[in-house]
Amino acid sequence: MTGEGLRSGQVADAAGVNIQTLRYYERRGLLAEPDRSPGGHRLYPEEAVTALRVIKAAQRLGFTLEEVAELLEAGRHRHGRPVAGLQGRAAAKLAEVDAKIADLTTIRTALTAAVDAGCDDLTVCASSACCPIPFTDLAEENRHDGPCC
Repeated sequence: MTGEGLRSGQVADAAGVNIQTLRYYERRGLLAEPDRSPGGHRLYPEEAVTALRVIKAAQRLGFTLEEVAELLEAGRHRHGRPVAGLQGRAAAKLAEVDAKIADLTTIRTALTAAVDAGCDDLTVCASSACCPIPFTDLAEENRHDGPCC
C-alpha cells in the first residue's frame, strides 16, 4: 500500500471482484465512499478489501445484499459488543437452506422416479396410473389403466 490508500483496481483485484462490483457496493452503501487523491482517484483503505471479502462470503452463504447491508450496518454500531441479531439471522438462513434442501430432495426423488419409470412423454405419463410425477392428480379424469408411460 502506498500510504495514501489503494486505488480501485488494486482493491478489486485483491478482493477478487471487478471494478463495477466495487462501485455498485459503494452506491448501495455497503462500502464507505473513499477519499480522493489530488488527481481525483479513489483511494481506499486496506479495510475495504476485507469488507469486500466479507460481503462476497456472506453472499456465498446465501445472504442477499440487503441482508448483508443490514448485518454490516449493525456491525458498524456495535462499538466492541457482539453484533445483535447475527446468530438469529444465521439460524434463520440455516432454516431457509434446510427448507430448500428438503424441496430439492423431493424434486430429485420425483425426477429419479420419472427416469426409472422410463417416462418419455409428459402428457402420456401424466395420464398414466403409475406416473411418478407429483402432479398426476391434475389429470385424474384422463387417467387410463394402460402400461406405465
